[in-house]
Amino acid sequence: MALLDEKDQIRTEEMLLNVGPQHPSTHGVFRLLVKVNGETIVEAEPVIGYLHRGTEKLAEGLQYTQIIPYTDRLDYLASMLNNYALVHTVEEAMGLEIPERADYLRVLVMELNRVASHLLFIGTYLLDLGAMSPFLYVFQERERIVQLFNQICGARLTYNYMRVGGVKWDAPPGWLEEVKKFVPFMRERLKMYDELVTGNEIFLNRVRGIGKFDTDTALAWGMSGINLRSTGFNWDLRKQKPYSIYDRFDFEVPVGKNGDCYDRYYLHLLEMEQSLRIVEQALDSFPEGPVLGKVPKMIRVPAGEHYTGIEGARGELGFYIVSDGKDKPYRMKIRKPSFVNLQILPDLLRGQTMSNLIAILGAVDIVLGEVDA
Repeated sequence: MALLDEKDQIRTEEMLLNVGPQHPSTHGVFRLLVKVNGETIVEAEPVIGYLHRGTEKLAEGLQYTQIIPYTDRLDYLASMLNNYALVHTVEEAMGLEIPERADYLRVLVMELNRVASHLLFIGTYLLDLGAMSPFLYVFQERERIVQLFNQICGARLTYNYMRVGGVKWDAPPGWLEEVKKFVPFMRERLKMYDELVTGNEIFLNRVRGIGKFDTDTALAWGMSGINLRSTGFNWDLRKQKPYSIYDRFDFEVPVGKNGDCYDRYYLHLLEMEQSLRIVEQALDSFPEGPVLGKVPKMIRVPAGEHYTGIEGARGELGFYIVSDGKDKPYRMKIRKPSFVNLQILPDLLRGQTMSNLIAILGAVDIVLGEVDA
């Protein structure tokens, strides 16, 4: 119903819209309650919890090695990184020494998983914006990574590969050679995506200057990863707080300038190139030796509070463990980057048009398994 405001201008009545959870661009389990005035968003309220499984509470009844498969179900597009974040916290708390070969294998699978995750972001983001072809293309490269993971751990999505003190299995014969072949192939495909998408005028009109925020805003909301770096803030835990063997490798941390959807898209593309650089260097200096260190049969974390964070595919991923010295955590809290990054969404959407909603939501790059945990 059309109404007149105090300036005798026609205004429309505000309307509530449900975007999701059965919307393909809201990942099937995310709901946005949007109040619109015509085509302009007045308010946006995220409604989460449709995928909540109580991971943190379940962990209180599980031994530390039993928790590892549960981490696969958090950010299920980057399960290797989730595995590592947990075992790394336990290892740091216990002061364990990790065999060098295990560290190299961990870095290889983590960076390959980062590439696979970023590929899926690019494909699904462009699909959200109406481009079908890139979505079909990215699965070709991702499939090659998935097959490599299947060979090394016997799974395609939830890997359960990391162990406290190392990794579950060594690389099978010929696996490292297959990874070496994949690197130049993937570099060529990155050039193809850059030519296909980055300069496309329709795409640029949909993402440039949309969903902008600055560094102070990002830090105030606790954002990390590409969302923070898109504002020009150089912060990557692999560089600023090196863990594992990342300090041995020469790589750059791409940063944006404008903090908009375009920068967040393009940084995913640039980060894949840096991950390939790390993989290449790791392959060139790959050591021999065991893949599992000396670990007590019953893993007990020393009593106290322990936290370590790593650079996940979507930002700082950390495990905060409160231990009473037993074989199970007394309490556990997961620092989930998707959940933290999502908090800015109501502010980002306020005043935007409905046509920009999906572009802004997609660029924040969330995984609902991690949001809801």
